[in-house]
Amino acid sequence: MADNTDFLPYAGVTISVKQAREMNPLVLAYIGDSVQMLYVRTRTAVGSGSKAGVLHKAVSQEVKAHSQAVAAENILPLLTVEEEGIYRRAKNSHTNNIAKNATSSDYRKASGYEALIGYLYITGQRERLAELISKAAQNNG
Repeated sequence: MADNTDFLPYAGVTISVKQAREMNPLVLAYIGDSVQMLYVRTRTAVGSGSKAGVLHKAVSQEVKAHSQAVAAENILPLLTVEEEGIYRRAKNSHTNNIAKNATSSDYRKASGYEALIGYLYITGQRERLAELISKAAQNNG
């Protein structure tokens, strides 16, 4: 097993757009889920005097499939052709996962949203990522 220093370079790793396009869209969604969680947790916690349990409940409402589906619908008009392609590939990908407390439609839209976040993160498009997450949060309020 590698020691922790082997992990450190990956914290800010980026890959080319071509490499990202070749990735399985559900792997991009897997990355995007974590990235969105980090952004939402940070935004929610900074300046809050709340305890972790209260923060967790607030964050959980924003990162659940239904909220992500609404966020996706809200930002779709803002997406470039490339971004929309990433979203649609993930949304239309076959998965054996069953949505927990979400409709199949919401789960698929949420997967597309997460894949887009993962794509923007892994390709180093941090400003665009922050812009879309911020717009989604404003419209999802």
